[in-house]
Amino acid sequence: MPHGSLTLPARLHLLAWDTATGEAAGAAPLVRAGALAELAQRGLLLDDDGIATPADLDAFTDDPVLDGLLELVRESRPHRWRDWVTLHARVTADAVRQQLTADGYLGTERRRVLGVFPAADHVLRRADVVRALREEARRTLAGPLTAVSAREAAATALAAAAALPTPVAPAGGDGHAESCRRRVEELAERSGVAGIVRELCAALRTTAVAAAGH
Repeated sequence: MPHGSLTLPARLHLLAWDTATGEAAGAAPLVRAGALAELAQRGLLLDDDGIATPADLDAFTDDPVLDGLLELVRESRPHRWRDWVTLHARVTADAVRQQLTADGYLGTERRRVLGVFPAADHVLRRADVVRALREEARRTLAGPLTAVSAREAAATALAAAAALPTPVAPAGGDGHAESCRRRVEELAERSGVAGIVRELCAALRTTAVAAAGH
């Protein structure tokens, strides 16, 4: 499957993959934010005064990850976008990991814990795709906005807001950080669902700060 056809949550899971540690630790909020953004871009989730609201109780995407989240939102009491970034986020992240494994982007290696209990680790099979996605993200952060699609804009804005431990955002001091933040705002506008992406980015920044404090 060409990486251009990846959904936002799948793309962000791969962007979050740390090739140094061999895992995507802490990626669940980012993956969930990507799924929320894609459902909003498809018109299946709408914003109702800050509340993520299903647009149509009978519409589906035919993607199991996105449809699983859509069902969860429909069956739950109303929540703000920020709340949905972390609420049961592991469910979406696990579903994306299974999807990426089925499509050959990830693989599994079996092992035994304490030499007795069976377990399986996920390993990256398509490092070339991760490199390509990172390069796209860097170009999106630095290049002309007219060349950026709504999907690329949303993916890069969310990845930058999440402060991934991977080389997506440019390194540097306060000036670079402020420049990156302005670019994220521009990308949010470019995404087609600006208010929603801004809310998701704000939630990811809060989550990243909290994680860094532990």
